Amino acid sequence: MTTARERQGPLDGLRVVDCSGMIAGGFATTQLADFGADVIKVEHPEGNDPLREWPPYDEGVSLWWKSIGRNKRCVTLDLSTAEGSALLLDLLADADVLFENFRPGTMEKWGLGPERLHEENPGLIVVRQSGYGQTGPKSDKPGFGTVAEGISNWAHVNGFPDSKPLLPPISLADLTAANCAVQGVMFAVFERDVGRSGGSGEGQVIDMSLYEPLFRLFLSEVEAYDRLGEVRERIGNHHESAAPRNVYETADGYMTLSASAQSIFENVAAAIDRPDLVDDPRFADNEARVEHADELDEVIESWTRERSTEAAIAEMEAADAIVGPVYDMADIFEDEQYGARGNIVEVEDEDLGSLKTAAPVPRFTRTPGTVEHAGPRHGQHNDEVYLSELGLDESEYDRLRDAGVI
Repeated sequence: MTTARERQGPLDGLRVVDCSGMIAGGFATTQLADFGADVIKVEHPEGNDPLREWPPYDEGVSLWWKSIGRNKRCVTLDLSTAEGSALLLDLLADADVLFENFRPGTMEKWGLGPERLHEENPGLIVVRQSGYGQTGPKSDKPGFGTVAEGISNWAHVNGFPDSKPLLPPISLADLTAANCAVQGVMFAVFERDVGRSGGSGEGQVIDMSLYEPLFRLFLSEVEAYDRLGEVRERIGNHHESAAPRNVYETADGYMTLSASAQSIFENVAAAIDRPDLVDDPRFADNEARVEHADELDEVIESWTRERSTEAAIAEMEAADAIVGPVYDMADIFEDEQYGARGNIVEVEDEDLGSLKTAAPVPRFTRTPGTVEHAGPRHGQHNDEVYLSELGLDESEYDRLRDAGVI
């Protein structure tokens, strides 16, 4: 029987076993670990999570892994063996959540399907992540976030009218699915433990595809196609429902501006000394401004190009417009707002020494998240988990290790 590992944060006492690889499951369990969950990351004895091999590297160590592996304990286990499956069931005996992202049917093939898991632990919440979900005609296909970004409508609407569909520069589908999985886990934990009548006490399966969380972000577009037959097209940095909204060139860079409310637009007009724009029929209300967004942008950008980014932002803000600069990571490291909020924290790492990383989000007043350590080494916590917590004797532990089970 395992024992709960005490950690700080609102999820102290929540035990998570993460058998997933790559980003969606990894980032979800990172967030849970940031806020106090005891996350045990399971990898194959002879194979790393692929993210351990992703650049950029520092001294041969993946910084991807140092980020996404933080606050977790790492063990190795071959789930495809009978003894490995049995050890996983031991790990799950008092766990709250299991993450897995194998191709649908793989866990069942190993005798680790949800029915078997719930026989051993009826309260277990099983998060199953895959490209297309566990059901449907495409469920048996492998899937990565790039495909999800394509089929979710995201790539189609992203970019400029004269460009081909544009993929995001980050792993957007995976990261969005991770956030949705965290949300789902919290829903399921609440239903199990609290609920209207004190909680059901029962676990369940969360079936999480990569494409559905992105698809769900397209507010009003399902309805617009259903009722009006409208299909949204690429409009660059414009917004289909509000104007002005764009990235504007300045004398030395770029700035952002959004004026989705009438009062804010009037503030922008005052800032650029063009109060006449408010009475211009092309810009009189939001609907007209959306229709004439390019013409309005030309007026605004002719003003911003004559000023530095700093000066343009200062003049706009003096008129109570809503604007900001366009930062790269070097700018973020120097920004006083990021510094004041503690958005970047520093930890000591056994491989790299001092390492800066993003702070947990969101902020809590009583039980904040923390970063205790960066991503551990492969199998670093085998002794701690298998010997100290599962109670294997050393001879059995050595035999399983020599056999390649752990």
